[in-house]
Amino acid sequence: MTAASSITIRRARRDDVAAIVGMLADDPLGSGRERIEDPLPQIYYQAFERVDRDPNLQLVVAVDGEGAVVGCLQLAMMAGLSSQGTSRGLLEDVRVAKHCRSRGIGEQLVQWAVTEARAKGCVLVELLTHHTRVDAQRFYERLGFARSHVGMTLRF
Repeated sequence: MTAASSITIRRARRDDVAAIVGMLADDPLGSGRERIEDPLPQIYYQAFERVDRDPNLQLVVAVDGEGAVVGCLQLAMMAGLSSQGTSRGLLEDVRVAKHCRSRGIGEQLVQWAVTEARAKGCVLVELLTHHTRVDAQRFYERLGFARSHVGMTLRF
């Protein structure tokens, strides 16, 4: 049984990509967006390389005591002119492996991201979650996030 106390959070590596994509695909929304194939399509590795090179992005994984990837998130730090030129953090793709949920791992990941964003000069952390992810919304509210925006998407 993996508990949050036995988790290490570290920067994601190329060999973590398959585990990350697996977690992204492991829900009703992700299952329709992601391509789980063997071998994994190269588009994922190309995307990983772009993320890994960007100094304003941090893709991290939670690893259990045996080295298995059991969670992930991406933190984007964005400078801006609004709010008197402050920077903000944006959380994306927060996931915990299905067999490890409800053990504090997601909370540990989010707390790590908040601490990291603050250390990098961000004055707030925002996130988007799909309106159908009611459990995720309750999770983020429990961690102190407040509903503050109406999100909109334009796909092309």
